[in-house]
Amino acid sequence: MLVDAGEFSRREKFPNPFSRDKRLRYMMNQKEITSPINNLIETLKDGEKGFKEAADAVKDPELKSLFTEYSAQRHQFASELQTELRSLSGAEPETGGSAAGAMHRGWINLKSAISSKDEGAVLAECERGEDSAVKEFKEAIDKPFSSPLRDVIFRQYTEIKRAHDRIKQLRDAAKKAA
Repeated sequence: MLVDAGEFSRREKFPNPFSRDKRLRYMMNQKEITSPINNLIETLKDGEKGFKEAADAVKDPELKSLFTEYSAQRHQFASELQTELRSLSGAEPETGGSAAGAMHRGWINLKSAISSKDEGAVLAECERGEDSAVKEFKEAIDKPFSSPLRDVIFRQYTEIKRAHDRIKQLRDAAKKAA
């Protein structure tokens, strides 16, 4: 079917307002999904790096093992969220943390705690980083994500909260011992 050139130009001048509205809603929904999930991925990557640095710094074999386990867990959690984000939105997710994010997320003082060789100080800084992760995940749980994504976030939140509480317990024990 041939289209009259005048008819074609009229369509271009007066596009269907509903199709534009649907596109905007779709774009907003994509941003509403990708932004908080990318934030969680950055938080997890910062935690992965922070726990690795903490594991490298401590001498206690149990702490070294625990920090290594948490670093690997954060890596796994970030990979899960990256996969979920790709499948839900087709967007390319974050692949790392950020220097500004690490500062914001509580891992900034870890280097000074490490240089002090004080395992209690390292634990305190790890707890500070976990405080931030718990907060980020609590906020994400309140977002209206679809069920599979929400389930992944909630499961990860539960494990991060458990890690936070364990680190806090170890920090408190280190304070009493000092």
